[in-house]
Amino acid sequence: MRRALAAFSVLLLCACVQLPPSPQDLQAKRFEAVPDKAVIYIVRQPMDSTEYGALLMDTGEQVTLFPGTFYRWEVPAGARRISGLGPWNVLYNLDVEPGRIYFLRYTVAGTPRMGPILAGLEAIGEQQGRRLVQQAELVR
Repeated sequence: MRRALAAFSVLLLCACVQLPPSPQDLQAKRFEAVPDKAVIYIVRQPMDSTEYGALLMDTGEQVTLFPGTFYRWEVPAGARRISGLGPWNVLYNLDVEPGRIYFLRYTVAGTPRMGPILAGLEAIGEQQGRRLVQQAELVR
């Protein structure tokens, strides 16, 4: 019985080990600008609703973000459009310039029973954006 309890305890502790960040995650957190493109970070804060939030970029990319995740999007300069996928109406337009970095916070409200109900995107400052991205995990 003691051996079983000890083995169970070891397994339980092993399940708590956090995986190291991926090379892509580490690269994205260097916050390097791209000379001929704009970089847009879209981040969900860790204390957001547990529901997913799916977005469609005007370049055709789709991304699903959960709390504590982020996405790095490199795009040509000009007018960009991000829209929500689902029952909520998220539509965000942004004019971007090459060599610049932008940060957007994506918030989703919902419940496990009803799923995502509301969502919103808002521009945030560089300091707050970097802090949130540093705490988050890159979505690939």
